[in-house]
Amino acid sequence: MGLAVQHASIAAWTDEAHVVDNRVKYREKFDAVVPLLQEVMPVEKPDAGFYLWAGVPGGDDESFARELFRRTHVSVVPGSYLAREAHGGNPGAGFVRMALVPDLSECVEAAGRIRDYIVEL
Repeated sequence: MGLAVQHASIAAWTDEAHVVDNRVKYREKFDAVVPLLQEVMPVEKPDAGFYLWAGVPGGDDESFARELFRRTHVSVVPGSYLAREAHGGNPGAGFVRMALVPDLSECVEAAGRIRDYIVEL
């Protein structure tokens, strides 16, 4: 590793302000999005992490994700894609994973679209 990269690494590893700021932003997103989604699907605010895991109506996570995108342009990942069959089942089946990466207003808008999509089912 070159000297310039070493110095950049040192600066990055000693600066925790961006970490604290990011935690605050994720907390705000979870606090705003979870209540909207809880109106229509089982989802809980995580104790730690960057993702929300929500149960899908009907249990078919792949169809739910595909149709949600087709109708609302909101992307979620089918939980069954993130696990494998083990002991007679897939622990991710029936769930979707949501990443709250965009800014707060976009996350709230997406949650509203998900809620409206489920209400229309």
